[in-house]
Amino acid sequence: MEKQKFSDYGMFEGHSEYELAVQRCEDIYQRRYDLRSDFARDYTRIIFSQAYRRLKHKTQVFFAVEDDHVCTRSEHVNLVESISYTIAHQLGLNTELTKAIAVGHDLGHAPFGHGGETILTDIAKSHDLDKFWHEKNSLHFVDHIELLEDNNHYQHNLNLTYAVRDGIISHCGEMNQKYIQRRKEYINLNDYQYAGQYNPWTYEGCVVKMADKIAYLARDIEDALRLNVLTQSQIDELRTQLNQMGNYQFHAINNGSVVNYFIHDVVENSCVEKGIGLSQEAFDKMKFIMKFNYQNIYLIKRVQVHEKYVSLILHSIFDFLYDYKNHNDFIKDLKQDLKQYPKLIGHYLAWLEKYAVIENYSRKKEYHNHVVYDFIHDSQAFEKSIIDYLAGMSDAFIIQLFNELISF
Repeated sequence: MEKQKFSDYGMFEGHSEYELAVQRCEDIYQRRYDLRSDFARDYTRIIFSQAYRRLKHKTQVFFAVEDDHVCTRSEHVNLVESISYTIAHQLGLNTELTKAIAVGHDLGHAPFGHGGETILTDIAKSHDLDKFWHEKNSLHFVDHIELLEDNNHYQHNLNLTYAVRDGIISHCGEMNQKYIQRRKEYINLNDYQYAGQYNPWTYEGCVVKMADKIAYLARDIEDALRLNVLTQSQIDELRTQLNQMGNYQFHAINNGSVVNYFIHDVVENSCVEKGIGLSQEAFDKMKFIMKFNYQNIYLIKRVQVHEKYVSLILHSIFDFLYDYKNHNDFIKDLKQDLKQYPKLIGHYLAWLEKYAVIENYSRKKEYHNHVVYDFIHDSQAFEKSIIDYLAGMSDAFIIQLFNELISF
């Protein structure tokens, strides 16, 4: 197996587009004796963020599970980081860049996984707002929502490099692509209109996009078996069918064997001319596993029932807060109701304090981050602030808020 095939194309210093890759939206404060590269600094800025911490309580596939060994969004992100690191290292790409993209790629996921994303889209559309999709919301969160404190206790946005931001919004793992070739255009990332519209700008971003799919194929099967959604006989039948699709023979269908197979195939078949890709056999096997998972895991009746529960939670909290929009002084009225709903209202007020400009209320001097909601000039600021507030929550926290809303 040829190694380091992409070493002349990795986004390292000396690459013809490196200066564009490390551009930030604004100057970033410097820490004394900082030893990190730009991409390594992005990596640590992401893992220090609160959104990254909340991933451990966000659904990957299976929801409300009191089982420490069922995959969460946090574990999925770690798996993507590991897989992309291995592929990038073997191909001679910049592993610091793949690590940063990988740990940031799902920061914008809604609570309750893709079910929550669907409900937030319904809410957004009902208020004439753009569709909610987690890839763009991940970029929104790293650009505007997540804050870090400097040495003077001032709060700043993450202000990540272009290459990391591009990899985050371009990562859509739901696309069926045998090869992912980097795009050449250096675009304004806010021009994205839908998930998968463009390929990543770097080969490192292409690696993360491929790793995102590899990471969940067999891991979801393992969880489904553990939770009695699948039987071992179904998995054995899947293995038999996969082994009839070419030369490679799986001895078991588990996360380790499946991940190892696809990593090896990607490293073997990727090339500069075509991009990061798979053999035809591996591509067919990947599509077959995906079809199996959709039919037997993702579309089962229990998931459909759960979406009704998710809809009740998200709509109830949204409607409760949105009702204050018509109050003459909604901040004053929210504070008056704070004793009844200390968590729901208290955390929402704290959210507005960080990100909003509201007539007759001043922001605290420690917030040097972007204003996200201009209540003075934007008639939809209220709706936008509530949707972002909901999208940032973990499953566990939003259930606490819902219980507070319906309990006495």
